[in-house]
Amino acid sequence: MNEFQSVALEREGATADLVVEGGRVYCSNRREFLERDVAVVGDRIAALLGDADSVTGPETTVVSATDRVVLPGLIDAHTHGDIQLIFDRAVPDLLATGTTAVVTESSGLGLLFGSRGVDTFLERTADCPITTYLTLLPQAFIDTFGPATGTAAELEALSALLDRERVVGIGEIDWIHVVGRDAPIERLYERARDAGVPIVGHGAGCRGDSLRAFATVVDNDHEAISADGVRERAENGVHVVGRCGSIRDDLDALIDAYPDLDPRSVSLSTDGVWPGDLLEGFGMAEIVRRLIEAGIRPADAIDAASRNTAAHFGLADRGVVAPGAVADLLVVEDLETMAVETVLSEGDRVVVDGDPVVEARTDPYPNYVYDTVSVDLERERFTAPLEAAPNGTVRAMAVDRGLVTTETTADAGIDAGGDASDQRLGPDPEHDVLTATLLDRDPATEDRGFTGFLTGYGLESGAVATTGTWETTGLVTVAADTDDAVVAAGRVASMGGGFVVARDGEVVADLAMPIAATAAELSPETFATKFGALEDALRESGVGIERPLLTLQTLTFPGVPALKLTASGYANVLGRSIVGLELANPPK
Repeated sequence: MNEFQSVALEREGATADLVVEGGRVYCSNRREFLERDVAVVGDRIAALLGDADSVTGPETTVVSATDRVVLPGLIDAHTHGDIQLIFDRAVPDLLATGTTAVVTESSGLGLLFGSRGVDTFLERTADCPITTYLTLLPQAFIDTFGPATGTAAELEALSALLDRERVVGIGEIDWIHVVGRDAPIERLYERARDAGVPIVGHGAGCRGDSLRAFATVVDNDHEAISADGVRERAENGVHVVGRCGSIRDDLDALIDAYPDLDPRSVSLSTDGVWPGDLLEGFGMAEIVRRLIEAGIRPADAIDAASRNTAAHFGLADRGVVAPGAVADLLVVEDLETMAVETVLSEGDRVVVDGDPVVEARTDPYPNYVYDTVSVDLERERFTAPLEAAPNGTVRAMAVDRGLVTTETTADAGIDAGGDASDQRLGPDPEHDVLTATLLDRDPATEDRGFTGFLTGYGLESGAVATTGTWETTGLVTVAADTDDAVVAAGRVASMGGGFVVARDGEVVADLAMPIAATAAELSPETFATKFGALEDALRESGVGIERPLLTLQTLTFPGVPALKLTASGYANVLGRSIVGLELANPPK
């Protein structure tokens, strides 16, 4: 007889460790709400009882759910736990949003350090009250815009991690890297198929024939931004991951498409919640609330945030309220507000009366993850050679909507600080022409860099710099003044990574992100304050676009199929080629 049967049979003397009493319980296997008490033994649900008084002893912890609703703990199907704010510091506030498990990329430590970084992140989250599952970042085996850096030894090391208990798949891959071409990344995918784990897709802009081909590679995708895009993914057998978070809110598209979907084939994700939004209470419970408010059946909305994700990623005994399942539970006021009152993580109370009762972990990471910015900051690196465009007209990126930067032309300025005998191209802020420089900061790689040009950003003076670049280990500056670009980049390097705004030769705002140069070790409150100060400093320097720091971070991101920066030139993403400043048909 197992350890739960005596409680389930209500044997005399049998007692539960914890009881959630008096609530309307979402019974996952019936997809209905029933009046039940939930008896917990250790970290598992032992039984759903009509009345748990018989198994409630003097040592039993009793959680009242009278006039409340009891749900399975919510699972974020796709996030990024080691960029912006390191996961450790966000855990208490994430728990308060009803999140008890996440499937996350290791987008900072994994990108820079590969398997070693992933191993560190696994160790760091081993005892976390939010169960943390990882997907392995595949970028080292991508060769679209440069040679793949992943070695045979790294392939073996990453593949070995597929045997680890909390590694559940391969992280997101941009469709342009795999559709219609052979690529080194396929070796990693073969290992994933052998291991029987999913591959995460990033299909922004992918449709038609390309999407059909992409569906032969990936198992899920969170990039549909229209109802037709959601339907097309489902039609091609791709598990739909609806997204609503700090980067994008695509819930309306999912809601519109829901009547045409198998509800079991839908999961929900944030794709990351930034500290300012987290402090306002945004998280998985709010996403579920919005779906229910829009008319989605509560059972479907709850399953999309729990059971479906657990099933897709093979998260054993998670995402359901049923005997034998892990006791990840939340008590909410009602389904209309989804106000979280109590959260249990593996049978322990971690949120009481809406407030987390666990502390953020604040001890430092291993020494190797710090001081990872290795760049040569000579002034000329933040300008471009005149011979690249003798008549001054250059290929440039234009800030468009969202994360898109389209191709345009611009008339570059002449750098005022250079040697008169060696003139170079620089910014011309009076005409909204800025330099955009990407330097490879990885200490283990050759120091490469490229300076292009950006229009539509609006910076009238100074410069901004960051190492928080997506899918590349870079340091990016956008500058109206070359000297300020050097100041901003220098400060970022000295902090070990982060964001800096400089003006008139001085740093006016900064935010240190020293963990792999992509994540801060701050409280959410401090991070949000400093992030806001950076945005304020950019506003004071003339920037009027809605999300200037997000635009800066994504200048390197080929997941949005447009013109982007690499350390060797512009990436013509759809053309899968590197192009320079020179125009094919320059104006006369």
